[in-house]
Amino acid sequence: MKQTIFLGLCCITLQSPADTLRAAEKPNVILIVCDDLNDYVEGFGGHPNAVTPNMARLAASGVSFTQAHCNIPICGPSRASLFTGIYPHNSGCYGFTKWDTYEVLKNSRTIMAHFRANGYQTLGTGKLMHHMVRQEWKVYGNPADYGPFPYDGTNKIAHPEVPAPFRDIGPVDGSFGPLVSHTGIDFASQSLQWITGGWANQRPLRVDSQQDRDPTADELNGTWAVENLLNRASKPDGQPFFMGVGFIRPHTPLIVPKKFFDMFPLDSIALPVIRPGDVEDTFAKTIRGIPDGHEPDSPRSEDMGTKLFTNLVASYDSQEEALKRFIQAYLASVASVDEQVGKILDAVNNSPLKDNTIIVLTSDHGWGMGEKNYLYKNSLWQESTRVPLIVRVPGLAKAGGVNEQPVSLVDLYPTLIDVCGLTGETKKNDKGHSLDGHSLKPFLTDPDTDQWSGPSSVLTALYKWRMKYDPSKESYSLRGRDWRYIRYENGKEELYNTTEDAHEWTNLASKPEHSSRLAGFREELAARLPSPGVIPPQPVWKAKQVAVKKDAEYWKNEFFKKHPSADTNKDGTLSWPEFKTHKAKVDALKNQSKK
Repeated sequence: MKQTIFLGLCCITLQSPADTLRAAEKPNVILIVCDDLNDYVEGFGGHPNAVTPNMARLAASGVSFTQAHCNIPICGPSRASLFTGIYPHNSGCYGFTKWDTYEVLKNSRTIMAHFRANGYQTLGTGKLMHHMVRQEWKVYGNPADYGPFPYDGTNKIAHPEVPAPFRDIGPVDGSFGPLVSHTGIDFASQSLQWITGGWANQRPLRVDSQQDRDPTADELNGTWAVENLLNRASKPDGQPFFMGVGFIRPHTPLIVPKKFFDMFPLDSIALPVIRPGDVEDTFAKTIRGIPDGHEPDSPRSEDMGTKLFTNLVASYDSQEEALKRFIQAYLASVASVDEQVGKILDAVNNSPLKDNTIIVLTSDHGWGMGEKNYLYKNSLWQESTRVPLIVRVPGLAKAGGVNEQPVSLVDLYPTLIDVCGLTGETKKNDKGHSLDGHSLKPFLTDPDTDQWSGPSSVLTALYKWRMKYDPSKESYSLRGRDWRYIRYENGKEELYNTTEDAHEWTNLASKPEHSSRLAGFREELAARLPSPGVIPPQPVWKAKQVAVKKDAEYWKNEFFKKHPSADTNKDGTLSWPEFKTHKAKVDALKNQSKK
């Protein structure tokens, strides 16, 4: 035993000087991930009213990828793909089941685990991966927090300034408005207060005035990042670090301090260009679920994006007013995040970290703003798939560079390996999967180069809730420089010439003159996906009864998120008796309000 310990200490002693030397030569990395951020960022052409001077400042010191896209346009699986560098069709992770229950993903290193294996300290805060696995990070600041929420003493509710029927969607997706004093007229008249925190552990958020209030979750995360950066700046010879910073906005509820709303007067808000009837030649509605008890050929159920759009418009006097109010809240939320990005930039630029710290800013997916009568993520159109992507690598990336090659979030992991000089296999064993992406380094040094090892088009999958996913039977998009091709699970197709039709208004899939192009996209998609019947190992459901129980548990947990006060014994979990009792009260109140 003593000999073993002695040998171990000798190994540590012998390895430490070399490790320290290599560590000192390696750059630090800050990965900033915003939630639901589309192209409403200065320099990305998404909205003329966007105010993001700090993101623009970051872009001026790095390379902007103006056709970067996600690999699945909804939070959980998109983040699983981003942080593991593996496509959904290779991992099987298309949905919200915990990412580390997928055999491929749990046997592959996350990006932070690989950095840690290369001598880095990994630290993070905020919303980075869904279902955070604590051991993936050496240091972690604050958990994901979707607040603030108005609270009536029993339940979280939508912002009181939001009218029905949109507010009836709930306190997350049906809510937007300024963070104002709880003594204000709308709050005082309803005896409301603010709360924030995780789903099960929430706390009051004091807002006595705009100048005298508790910090929001994003402000806490910005402060945490700055404090840790300044601490490391004071130790220039210390261990290199990989820092993840996850900002929740502009995810709903779009509630941020009033000063950000004041930046965007309603009468100044430009509306997105929406073509009436644009949805008519699309086929997304043909795969959006079948109501229980109906035949397959019956009308499909309304999905979330259509529901949000329809209810928002119904809540105001006109579609124009409805969209202006929502876009005002979205732009305000983006501006609030930009302020935190500025604090991080200042901490780096005004310290010894400046010349040896890589900064990446992106989002998990985009967001549609009424185009095709759709107000949400999770579509295969440009508004949902496109994300801002800015990469700054001191001494390497061309300052102010702009690249238009379609690239995707799965390319970030191999890019950081390349520019940081990391070594080693990212698979833990043969059950894992190698990285699917390609390094963007050639574009960092020369944004105009055509010398890149990656594919000519970006592959994006569509989320749909299932018990089991067959990659050959899901819906996908291929986005190239000049074209977007969409193939839905039922075989229906869309084809857009994005050079001539940037808004993707005209579906050309039925035009005979494009038959050869369609055939080419079909071949490309088939070549990039597993063969029919080849299904990555999925989380195992032991029996049908267990699956039903887990499904019910999922919805009970969703109810708990919206109604934390249902936990009457305050033990942090919602029992079935507590659920049934509180749901009966909620249903009774709903029925009473309808009378």
